Amino acid sequence: MTQVRDGIVRRGGTWSYVIRVTDRDSGRSKPKWVGGFSTEAEAKAARDIARVAARRGEYVDRNRVTVAEFLASWLDGHALTVKPRTLAGYRFLVDSYVVPRIGTTRLQAVSASTLSGLYRELLAAGGRGGRPLSARTVEFTHAVVRKALNDAVHVDQLLPSNPAVRAKRPRSEVRDATLMWSAEELRTFLRAVEGHRLAPFYRLAAYSGARRGELLNLRWADLDLDAGVMRIRGSVGIVAGRRVEGTTKSGRERKISLDRGTVDVLLAHRLRQDEDRLLADGSWVPGDHVFRMGIGSPLFPDTVTQLMAKLLGRHNAAVGAAEVPGPLLPVIRLHDLRHVHATLLLQAGVPVHVVAARLGHADPSVTLRVYAHVLDGQATEVAGVFARAMGEADAAPEAGSAGPQQAAR
Repeated sequence: MTQVRDGIVRRGGTWSYVIRVTDRDSGRSKPKWVGGFSTEAEAKAARDIARVAARRGEYVDRNRVTVAEFLASWLDGHALTVKPRTLAGYRFLVDSYVVPRIGTTRLQAVSASTLSGLYRELLAAGGRGGRPLSARTVEFTHAVVRKALNDAVHVDQLLPSNPAVRAKRPRSEVRDATLMWSAEELRTFLRAVEGHRLAPFYRLAAYSGARRGELLNLRWADLDLDAGVMRIRGSVGIVAGRRVEGTTKSGRERKISLDRGTVDVLLAHRLRQDEDRLLADGSWVPGDHVFRMGIGSPLFPDTVTQLMAKLLGRHNAAVGAAEVPGPLLPVIRLHDLRHVHATLLLQAGVPVHVVAARLGHADPSVTLRVYAHVLDGQATEVAGVFARAMGEADAAPEAGSAGPQQAAR
């Protein structure tokens, strides 16, 4: 019988090592054999690493589970813990970008450099037809991978540490602040869409900062127009081509105050919807949604997104042809109405925590991070604000004068 020397033994043409590991459930110490090393030196090096991990309580058994196998199991396990739309997003990212590239790799062989290479490849040619993938999509992919591998460490105990934590990924794209609408540009757009059946949707989106799905989930029972309050109770998404209603992104309800002008717009919208109901007669689809199709069916999210692009394009075309007066509007997304709302509030001096609650951010730190550029701009005015609070008549430096930093240069 081959003798084991310091935990190392030769078996046929390969080398193996054995260490004692404390079972996390029973607390008992058990021998663990690991083989398949081509040289004695490789076996000794692996034994030393395993001994350190065992002393730290971080030892994991070697196995042949692949990335694809683990992620498939991980996604199935999340089916009952996350929203269907969220799960669908996870599956899309995993099936489209991760599995085709590193799916056959053994999970325990994945390193930080493996994932860094994956992200570089996706950024360069990960899109449809080999086109570059946006840094934002790569960042989302990384977030899913990191979450899954974190469970591989702490839940399934398949990895001693999470390689995604150390992986290098592309910097997130910073949206050009010059593309964000000013208050005047927002007024121009809302005037341009007046008279359209869904103009109230864009008014409410701009004046409340609510998300698209939250507004499409809104019922008339959620509106107290006498008090000027809107209650956000859920959201709408698309899963496998189907319209699905669920909870809000944070899982919590919130109330948003409405100005008098927006309340008047909604009152007029309700009267028009009542007229549509009478015209549709027996064809009207019953329900209480605030925003609907012409015959009463609830709207799909893409409808209002695509409609905004058409309305914006129609306005700019009319301005370009001198058919209507006014400026050309920068092309922005529907979701950017939410950013316009938050930006104007912060620029007006509304506290960050108040804006965060209005937007439905679970933590004001999210608001601080997303709108850091707005707050940085306000920081330059703080000195003057303090000086004015101290009763100084002219707190701001004279135009053209050298401030302390300029004078020092």
